[in-house]
Amino acid sequence: MNDTITFICDCCGKEHESWPAITYNAPNSYHNLSSQEKEEIAVIDQDFCVIKHSDDHIDRFARVVLIQKVNDHCEDLEYGFWVSLSETSFNDYLENFDNENHETEYFGWLCNYIPQYEFSKSIPTTVVTQTGNNRPAIFPHKDFDHPFVKDFYNGITKEEAEKRIRAIL
Repeated sequence: MNDTITFICDCCGKEHESWPAITYNAPNSYHNLSSQEKEEIAVIDQDFCVIKHSDDHIDRFARVVLIQKVNDHCEDLEYGFWVSLSETSFNDYLENFDNENHETEYFGWLCNYIPQYEFSKSIPTTVVTQTGNNRPAIFPHKDFDHPFVKDFYNGITKEEAEKRIRAIL
């Protein structure tokens, strides 16, 4: 596979090539905007996105990480997703963004379409900030009935993980 890094695995002691993360450069709501709307009502950077709608409604998003367990492999699959946050949570995260010791949890909604799954509505998550200024990790709510949530907690196969990576490369 392309874009891989060779390393000696702590799990099995063998040489592996690491997988690239599956990343999304924006939340779905941003992608759904016209070019003009992106310029007029949206602000986005590497970690934050704000969309100010004409009805005074404001959508606030933060970039996060999800680690998908791979059952038959030493390495897990990493996703770079976006979640929507409440105004209070977004402002707290933004205010503490450069605080390396800030640890807290927020409620967030997963805001990216994942091609391997059908979505009729967004998935609720717990957003956990990380020390050292790493992006927050997310954990789907276990009681939410969706195949993506089941796969998160039960794991996927190496074959499925590689299929997902090939789909984005």
